[in-house]
Amino acid sequence: MQASTPKPRGRRPKADASPDSDDRYRAPALDKGLDILELLATQPLGLTRAEIVKEMDRSASEIYRMLERLVARQYVMRTPSGDRYALSLKLFALAHMHPPLSRLINQALPIMDEFTRKAEQSCHMGVYDRGNVLISAQVNSPSGWSFAVQRGARVGLLDTASGHLLLAYADEGRFNRMLAEHTPLDGEVPITLEQLQATLAGIRATGYLERESAQTLGVVDISFPILGPDNTALATLTCPYIRRIDRHVGPDMAQVREYLREAAAALSLTQGMSTP
Repeated sequence: MQASTPKPRGRRPKADASPDSDDRYRAPALDKGLDILELLATQPLGLTRAEIVKEMDRSASEIYRMLERLVARQYVMRTPSGDRYALSLKLFALAHMHPPLSRLINQALPIMDEFTRKAEQSCHMGVYDRGNVLISAQVNSPSGWSFAVQRGARVGLLDTASGHLLLAYADEGRFNRMLAEHTPLDGEVPITLEQLQATLAGIRATGYLERESAQTLGVVDISFPILGPDNTALATLTCPYIRRIDRHVGPDMAQVREYLREAAAALSLTQGMSTP
C-alpha cells in the first residue's frame, strides 16, 4: 500500500525568534551553534559556508567562528572536497550512550503515573517497531478498575489508535516505509487506503484520535502523539477509556481527554502542541 502525506511543517524558528523567549536567559553563541547543527541535520550532503550564512541570515564572520569551533569539537566535519560542512557522527554516538527509547520511557513514566491517578484510567505508550506498534510502557489505574494493554505487546499499525497517530504524524518518506514494512497481525481489522487517508486527515485536523476500540467492546481509545522537534510522532500516549456504571463518580471522557492531552504535551519536544 502506497500513499503520500503532508511533509512536516518545516524547521523550527531560531530559539531567539520566539516572542515568549525570556531575554534573561539568552545565550546567543549557543543559539548560533544549535542553529547550525539543526540546519546541517536536514542536509545529508552538507552545505558550503556561504549556503549556511544565507540560510541563517547571519554575518559571515560569526558563522565562520562558530563553524570552526564545531569542527574543532568534532560535531561538524568538512566533506572530502573541503568546501562543504556536514554533521559528524558525534551526536549519534552521544545519543546512544543513553538509549533514546529508554530515556523516553524514563521521562514518560512519572507523567503517565500522574495521568492515571487523575483520570482513574490506565494508559500506554506506543512506538513504531518493524511494521507495527510496540507497547513500550504501560501504567495501570490505581483505582483497580481499568483496561490495560500489556507492556511488550505488539499491536497493529493499521487498526489501532496508536498506529494511526504514528502514521498521521510521519513525514512522507517514513510514512511510505512504515506501510511497506507492515505485516498484518493476528485478528487485524482490514482497512482500505481511502479509509486510512480519511482517518489520518481527521487526526491532523484535531491533533488526536478518539473512537471505539476496533479490538475490544466497550472501550473507547483516546490517543495523542508525542511530537519531536520536526512535528513527527516519536511515540503515542493512549488511554483505553472504560466508563463505570456503578455509583462511583470519576472523571468523564472529556476530562480524561484533557488530562491525556496535557501528558502528551509535557513529553513533546515541540514549542507546544497546537491541538484544539
